[in-house]
Amino acid sequence: MHVTLEHAEKAIAAARKKALELNTQMCIAVVDSGANLKAFIRMDDAWVGSIDIAIKKATTSCFFGMATGQLGQLSQPGKPLYGIEHSNDGLITFPGGVPIVDEDGVLVGAIGVSGSVVENDHAVAEAGVKVLGVTELPEHPWRT
Repeated sequence: MHVTLEHAEKAIAAARKKALELNTQMCIAVVDSGANLKAFIRMDDAWVGSIDIAIKKATTSCFFGMATGQLGQLSQPGKPLYGIEHSNDGLITFPGGVPIVDEDGVLVGAIGVSGSVVENDHAVAEAGVKVLGVTELPEHPWRT
């Protein structure tokens, strides 16, 4: 099952609202469960370089079913996934990507946000997912 266009647009609207509250300009991407781009916006004056980063954050979160910041913790030197960011044509392993999970605990997509400090990127992504009322994925041995 994939995230619907209606849900993707709802997530983007909520994320955009949070970005405006934080007084920042963001690129916001939603991918479906196959990590294919479903919806995207680039707010006025958002950095062009953030387009690719937002999409890759969403893709990374979808591929591994966890927030990109969690994956980042596992990919530090000496950790079990060190170097993973070089796989899959490039992953992003810092905050701003969050999985979208349906009420049955099934991964249906992910949201990725870029354009500010990573704390803001993560907060904006969380706001986009929260409006959908989703739940966390079931436990996985690599999750922290």
